[in-house]
Amino acid sequence: MENGAAKPVIVAIDGPSGTGKSSTSKAVAGQLGLSYLDTGAQYRAITWWMVNNGIDLTDPTAIAAVAGKPEIVSGTDPVNPTITVDGVDVAGPIRTQDVTSKVSAVSAVPEVRERITELQRSLASATEVGIVVEGRDIGTTVLPDADLKIFLTASPEARAARRSGELKGVDVNATREALIKRDAADSSRKTSPLAKADDAVEVDTTELTLAQVIECVVTLVEEKRAGK
Repeated sequence: MENGAAKPVIVAIDGPSGTGKSSTSKAVAGQLGLSYLDTGAQYRAITWWMVNNGIDLTDPTAIAAVAGKPEIVSGTDPVNPTITVDGVDVAGPIRTQDVTSKVSAVSAVPEVRERITELQRSLASATEVGIVVEGRDIGTTVLPDADLKIFLTASPEARAARRSGELKGVDVNATREALIKRDAADSSRKTSPLAKADDAVEVDTTELTLAQVIECVVTLVEEKRAGK
């Protein structure tokens, strides 16, 4: 590109819940002037819509039949990421325990993944400055050609402590059990399971502070940008 401008870099950050994905991705995007996309929020948004519309979430056929109905719009500003469903701001409602407990079932339906994956790819391809996309299957399925793939991990204990810190008054042991159950559901689903891409850089965040994880990822992105 002219004037030595950095080429837009597409960064995929995957990993299970509680590894610091969202905080890291937002901070890295903010520091480097990139767009940011929380793909988990999109799955939560479609789950919220289904709960609100009384869809039978034990029936994958019922879920598949309405997967194309809600209009989901994601704002990609890392300082203020927004998400709306049919024009309604759902940033708060999608974080409730009710939605959290149902998102794996909805996410496992191939038609839902197809719909949301399409949405994610169009947002990534539209970026002019580059984008950090975080989720569970970005490097493997959504953006297999991403410039940089990072897979964040941490011990179940560390992740549970972080999650219960985020969710006030939650029992750490119960959180740990829920995380392990969610991992199993996400890793074993037939469509786009949670998995580390072969060419991803693995970062174990168990012993790291959030600031150290951010610094590590920023360095990886800067190296990738410089090498282009």
